[in-house]
Amino acid sequence: MKKITLLLAVAFTMFSCDGLKKMNTSNVASAAQLLGSMSSNSTVQQISSLFSLLDTNNDEAISTTEAIGKVSQNFNVLDTNNNSSLNLTELTGLLGLLK
Repeated sequence: MKKITLLLAVAFTMFSCDGLKKMNTSNVASAAQLLGSMSSNSTVQQISSLFSLLDTNNDEAISTTEAIGKVSQNFNVLDTNNNSSLNLTELTGLLGLLK
């Protein structure tokens, strides 16, 4: 029940943000669902899928406006080269942060 409530809260927050209004809502919902199901046992393949869903402009990077949930909350930690975007290698660092 907590995951459903969290998923709804994340979805509501995302849809109310101006920067996210142009995003494909099915991709955002899929990304939120995948992110909510991830744990320390998640795989690089799941991270790769998440990356593809979050990279809405297909520039091979996730910006702060594309990040959601735990990715957004930990953006500065994951952005190891401090270029204000996440590549797939940096996003893989999320596996170490999941508990």
